[in-house]
Amino acid sequence: MLKWLSLDLIKAHLRIDPINGCEDALLTLYGEAAESTVLNHLNRTFEDLVETYGEVPTPVIQGSLLMVDTSYQHRSPVSPTNMSIVPYTFDILVKPYMKL
Repeated sequence: MLKWLSLDLIKAHLRIDPINGCEDALLTLYGEAAESTVLNHLNRTFEDLVETYGEVPTPVIQGSLLMVDTSYQHRSPVSPTNMSIVPYTFDILVKPYMKL
């Protein structure tokens, strides 16, 4: 279940027609995986994030969308030498919210 991303937001980010539902399950899977990965990266729970900031910070939402976009555009690794395909922007967006 998506926590802060929505299917409509994911589709808008990916420029997918919101009426087209043929990839909804896949996009939901990518969204859930992105949210979980971001929480693990930040060493936080969803509840902790909301309790600390009052809501999910916009940069965390944007970082999550970058992860969904990367998963959608690069469904399979194409090269073992270029395994880091998540944009550097991701770290800039979410790192300030990391719990040490």
